[in-house]
Amino acid sequence: MKSVYRWLALLIGVGVLVQAMAIALGWFTALKDMDGGLVIDKNYEGNFGHALHGIVGSMVIPLLALALLIVSFFAHVAGGVRWALYVVGLVVLQIALAFVSFGVPAVGALHGANALALLAVAGIAGRRAATRTEAPAAADANI
Repeated sequence: MKSVYRWLALLIGVGVLVQAMAIALGWFTALKDMDGGLVIDKNYEGNFGHALHGIVGSMVIPLLALALLIVSFFAHVAGGVRWALYVVGLVVLQIALAFVSFGVPAVGALHGANALALLAVAGIAGRRAATRTEAPAAADANI
């Protein structure tokens, strides 16, 4: 289970990387399309990059974070539950910041900064699973 915990944490980090790539793809494609005459107005639904960003951010990463939290109870990683809760908390915050950003675009900067925090925390969680052990009897040390 420890390796499952580690891989889930690392997949969340990869998900954040995919998110950054997808949103860059989305907006650079939109800019290119605007140079070609596209008008972006209230009817614009985005492109593949925007869709990928939405799917990975609203479904894939939250499911991975939830799976990480569930696995954390069985993985016997020192502080594993606590780090999984940090990941889940940052994912919830990330989604909330995304929704707020549609009404207050400046909050989008916090959405970007929180993504970097999520990448770091998921990486730390995965690293802890690779290097630390704890005895199964020390259940409260897992929290």
